[in-house]
Amino acid sequence: MTVVVLASTGVWNPFPAMWDWVDRSQPISEPDVVWQQRVGGTPKSVTIAADTVIVEQRTRVEARSLATGTQLWEHKADWSAVAGGDRDPVVAVGRLLVKGYELLDPTTGAVRRRDGDAVAVWTYRNAILDVRCVEPTDCTLSAWDPRGTRPLWTAFLPGVHSGLLADNPDLLGTRRLTAPRIDGGVAGPESVPPLLGFPVDGRVHVVDTATGRVLQNVQPGREERLAVIGGRLLRITATSRDGTCYFTVAAQDPATGQEVWRRAGLNLRTADYAGCVQREDPQGARNVLIGVGPDGREAVLDGYDGRLLQVGGDGEKLLAVDDRYALVRSADKRSVLGRELSVDRTRWTRAAGGKSGAALTPYAAVIAEEKPSRLIAVDPRTGRELAVLRTSANALAVGRTGMIIGEGREIGYVRWGAGSSVPPPPEEGGSLPGPNPGGTWQPPSDEGSCGPKRELCAGADGSR
Repeated sequence: MTVVVLASTGVWNPFPAMWDWVDRSQPISEPDVVWQQRVGGTPKSVTIAADTVIVEQRTRVEARSLATGTQLWEHKADWSAVAGGDRDPVVAVGRLLVKGYELLDPTTGAVRRRDGDAVAVWTYRNAILDVRCVEPTDCTLSAWDPRGTRPLWTAFLPGVHSGLLADNPDLLGTRRLTAPRIDGGVAGPESVPPLLGFPVDGRVHVVDTATGRVLQNVQPGREERLAVIGGRLLRITATSRDGTCYFTVAAQDPATGQEVWRRAGLNLRTADYAGCVQREDPQGARNVLIGVGPDGREAVLDGYDGRLLQVGGDGEKLLAVDDRYALVRSADKRSVLGRELSVDRTRWTRAAGGKSGAALTPYAAVIAEEKPSRLIAVDPRTGRELAVLRTSANALAVGRTGMIIGEGREIGYVRWGAGSSVPPPPEEGGSLPGPNPGGTWQPPSDEGSCGPKRELCAGADGSR
C-alpha cells in the first residue's frame, strides 16, 4: 500500500515502465511513430502549425510540440481554426453563441489579437476574414493579414446567414472528395481564393479578396445554382427533360459580367435527381471542378477557362484532385494512378485495393488501404514513398516533414521515411525533423497554388 501511495503521489516511481504503459497503451502504427500522446478528448480536428500541433477538442484546444509531442498550452474554447503559413501561423479560437474570437500564438498560447464583435471567421494560409453586423442587414466583412493588427480592407454585406456562425461557415465554392480514415482537413488551411461567393438571402455576393470590392450581387434563376470557383462566377443549370437531367455550365467574369466559357452535358453532381433540384456545390478543389460526361467518364475541368485538364478512362474513379494532380483508381480496381493535370499523363502507378481512399495535400498524397489496414504517403509528382504504416489509425494532418495520425484519443507523429525506402532526413538544429540539404530527398513543394495557368497569381498572364 505504501509503494502504491508513494507512486501515485509522485514522490517515487518504482515502476516507470508500468506508468509509461498506462499513459500509452500500445503503439498505433508499425513502424512506431516518433512520439505518441493521449489527449484529453477525441479530437475534432488536428492541424500542423509550423513547429506545433494544434488539437481541437469539444470544449478546449491545446498545442503540442511537433518535435516531442509534449503539451505547450491549453485554452478553453468551443471551436478553433489555424490560419497562416509555415512561418506565421496563428490559432483562432472562440465560444459558441458568443460574438468575437481571439488569435493565439501557436507556440506560447499568448493572445496576439482579440475581437469582440465578429459573428463569423474564415481562416486561410495567407489571410483571415471576419464579419460583424450592427443590424441583420448591415454587416462589414474585413480581411486581415494572419498576424496583422489592422484590416487590409473592409466591405459592406447586406447580411450573412442568420445567427452566430463560428469558424469557416460554408461559402459557394467546391465540395471536396472525401475518403474513409483521412480527415477532411488533413491538408491544413489553403490560400484564400481570388474571389469568394457569399450567399445572402437567396442572392450571391461576389467579393474580390485582393481589394474587398463586391463585384456582383446575383440572383440565381429557378433552375440555376451559382458557384464561385477559379476567379469565375459559374451558373450551373439543370433542366429536367425526357426523364433525365440536362446540364449546362456557363462561366462569367464577375468584373464585367461577360461570359468567358460554356460547356453543356457535363454533370457536376449538384443535383439529387428529384426534379433536378441542385442542392450541392460542385465537386472539386481550389480552382478545378469534377464532372461526369454523357459517356459516364469523369473529367477534371479548369474553372478559370473551361479547359478539360483530364478525362478518365472507362471504369476509372477519381479519388482526389487539386490544381496540380489527380489520384485515380484504375478500372480493374487494382491500382492507384497519379496524374499530372498540366500534361494529362500518368506519372506513377502503385498497387492498391478496390476500397482504397486517397487525399492530396501540398506536401504528400495520402492513401488509406484496407485488408491489411495501412496508411501510405507518397510524393504526389513521383509516387516515391514517404511513409508506409501498418495501422488502423486515421490520417489527421500532413505537414512538410511528416504527418499526424490518430485513433480515439491517441495521436502520434510520423516522420517521412517511416517504413519506406526513403531514408529519414536528419534533424535540423536538433529540433524538428527536416529535409537533408545535401541529399536527394526533398519535401514536395507547394508549387502550383497559382493554378494550371498561373492565373491566380498577381502578374501572371490572365490574372486580375
